Amino acid sequence: MKLVEVLRMNGGIGDISYANNSLVQRKAILMTKPIIEQAMTDLYCNLFPKSLCIADLGCSSGANTFLVVSKLTKTIEKERKKHGFQSPEFHYLFNDLPSNDFNTIFQSLGEFEHDLRKQSGEGFGPLSIGYLRFLI
Repeated sequence: MKLVEVLRMNGGIGDISYANNSLVQRKAILMTKPIIEQAMTDLYCNLFPKSLCIADLGCSSGANTFLVVSKLTKTIEKERKKHGFQSPEFHYLFNDLPSNDFNTIFQSLGEFEHDLRKQSGEGFGPLSIGYLRFLI
């Protein structure tokens, strides 16, 4: 059996989809939240970059896809407001196996960006989103 077949997830948003059956992964992401937030705070406060590129290697699909990048972005926005700086330019790269359900991700991008801008408030910087695929 090929590795791609073993790692394959169910696409879409149905009852058996990965998007609706990834609670364990979500819990793991949330458990690492304090560590990730501290690392991002340290990075930002030491460099004060004008642009940031955040890559999610193995992004999956569904709500977990945007969970990490939105947490990282909120952390940066909190710090930049605290220091009175202009928002950096954000670049997000999503990456996964070719069998990933990128259609569901792309259909969610508009809502993701809208929510992110709403939560970040005025002054949120430019945003670009791209994706790459692992080729196996």
